[in-house]
This record gives sequence, structure tokens and C-alpha cells, in this order.
Amino acid sequence: MIQLINSLFEQYLEYETLDIALEIIAVIFGFLSAWYSKQNKIWVFPTGIVSTLIFVYLLLKWGLLGDMMINAYYFIMSIYGWYIWTRKVDATHATPISRMTPKETNISIGIFLATLVFVYFVYISFDKWTHWVAYIDTLTTAIFFVGMWLMARRKIENWIFWIVGDLISVPLYFYKGFTFTSLQYLGFTFIAIFGYLAWKKNLNSKNQTS
Repeated sequence: MIQLINSLFEQYLEYETLDIALEIIAVIFGFLSAWYSKQNKIWVFPTGIVSTLIFVYLLLKWGLLGDMMINAYYFIMSIYGWYIWTRKVDATHATPISRMTPKETNISIGIFLATLVFVYFVYISFDKWTHWVAYIDTLTTAIFFVGMWLMARRKIENWIFWIVGDLISVPLYFYKGFTFTSLQYLGFTFIAIFGYLAWKKNLNSKNQTS
């Protein structure tokens, strides 16, 4: 057991105490954001903003550009999503949970492909295309970019992208040496599964009453 704990957390011996504390705080707020998203609560965005700002700082400091860009994008989409979720579609109702339209499907494909190209050129520019991890970073960045955009627009399909991206990120972050963040994505996977089921139930109930 001691050997297992050491293998999980020994990399933190080289980190500054402040950075460890910030990562833990960011993970806690990340969990809160994911939980509020599952509950379909507007608090998903302010808690997400705190988490992403901390991660932008840490990941930039650690030289993980792909991960940093994901969180910078999350920050921007959190502000956009905050607006969309509170926007009134009529005199009394805010934007509801819904499914993707054909137009949004095409936009999602465009975001995915554009992100792959963008991250590729960023990695080339900063000479980061030197390890197989860069390929996985590029893929997860594209997946999460689409997922965050769909969540901001309150589309139920966002959970599918989160589930896939989270499952890839669990071993990826552990390999990179960020155990707390890896555990965060493991928790995110379960929250995303239950989030999809909760949103689906909400959507079905609205369809039955309409």
C-alpha cells in the first residue's frame, strides 16, 4: 500500500507547496462545477471559472500548452455559457436543455477539425511535437472544445464528449505525473455519466408535458 501511495504522489516532492495547494483547490472547484452541471445549476460557470483560471496558471508554468489552452477556452466558454443559460427565450423561460440541431452538428465538426489544426500548429511553433503525448493532447483538446461549446449551449450531447475525453484523460494525466488531476478526471467520468442520465430524464419529462 505504501509503495502504491508513493508511486501516485512521489512526483509532488519536486513541486512547490503553493502549486500543490493551488492544484487541489482547482480540482475541488472543478468537481463543484461538474456537479452543478449535472444538477443543471448556473453555479457550474462561476465555480468553473475559478478552477480554469488556476489551471491556466499552473499548466502554463509547467509548460503543458495543450492543457493550458483547454482551460483558457473553458474560461471563455464559461462566460459565454453563463450568458446563454440565463438568457430568456421568452418572457419567463431561460434557455432549456435540448438536443443538437443539424446546424450545431456541423459547427461541432468544424470546431473539432479546427482545433486539431490549431493545436498542431501551436505545438509545432513551440517545438512541443516531440512525444506521443502530444497526439493525445491534440485529440482530447478537440473533444473537450466541442463538449464545452455544447454545454454552454445546454445541449445534452455535451456529456458524450465529456465522457470520452475524461476516460482518455485519466491515464494521460497520471502518466504526466499529475495524480490529483487524474483522480479529478476519474470523478468527472462518473459525474458525466450521471449528468447525461439526469439531463436525459429532464429532457424526456419536458417532451412528455409539451
